[in-house]
Amino acid sequence: MINRYRWYELVAIYAGIFVFLAFILAPFVEGFIVSLKPLSLLFSSPYKFWPENGSFAAYYTMWESVPGFARYIFNSFFISTIVTAIVLILVIPAAYAFARFNFRGSGLLLGAFLAVNMFSGAVLLIPLFRLMRSFGVLNTYLAMIMPGVAFLIPSAIWLLRTYMMRIPRELDEAAFVDGASHFYTLRRVILPIAMPGITVVAITTFIGAYAQQFIYALTFNSKTEYMPLPVGLFAYFGRQEVIWNELMAASFVGIAPAVVVIFLLQRYLVSGLTAGAVKQ
Repeated sequence: MINRYRWYELVAIYAGIFVFLAFILAPFVEGFIVSLKPLSLLFSSPYKFWPENGSFAAYYTMWESVPGFARYIFNSFFISTIVTAIVLILVIPAAYAFARFNFRGSGLLLGAFLAVNMFSGAVLLIPLFRLMRSFGVLNTYLAMIMPGVAFLIPSAIWLLRTYMMRIPRELDEAAFVDGASHFYTLRRVILPIAMPGITVVAITTFIGAYAQQFIYALTFNSKTEYMPLPVGLFAYFGRQEVIWNELMAASFVGIAPAVVVIFLLQRYLVSGLTAGAVKQ
């Protein structure tokens, strides 16, 4: 292949990538450095990037400062997994319907999905609280699963619908000629091809569910055994001081399950994001 870029253009491209990654990764690097510093040296002057007496002590003491922190991590992972599963079950047939059928009001309904995403969860807390109370699901996992599913479905439908629209309609027509139903076509023809897009939707939904649990947990839950990770992190904010090194250590430990999921599925994530970029 012929190299279309000159050497100075490649230098400029890689320099831009390096600057971009530096801005993106700098907070994470600084947070990791803070987790290694003793609490008494966090605000010492002059500032030292790498601590002289750094250690992983905060990664051990954080479990004692907030008892039951492992339970918080499990709750977040459990809630996010259930939310992702429910969203996929509902979104896959809905996205297929919007991608293949031109029924009356489909455009209006898609616009309504976008309008739902414009509302902040904080604006709807009081109506949601009354709704959760009427259902009798306060102080349960459902109190956080149901709002998570409701707020993540619209964006998931838009994302998966766009992917399914790239799948040739001739595949559906060939299946119909052989006598297949719409459900059979979706299950045996469309789903295997759309798996990269479904993986992208699953990952984005899981991350969204993992990140938006704090406000729902504080509003709809008062029992510690159902609290998710963000509430556990908030426990490191004491009345007199904030245990910053343990807070950073707990943050890295808490996001580890999400990072592992993304790492295991990154191959499908990249293929799903780049699908359709090159026309065959």
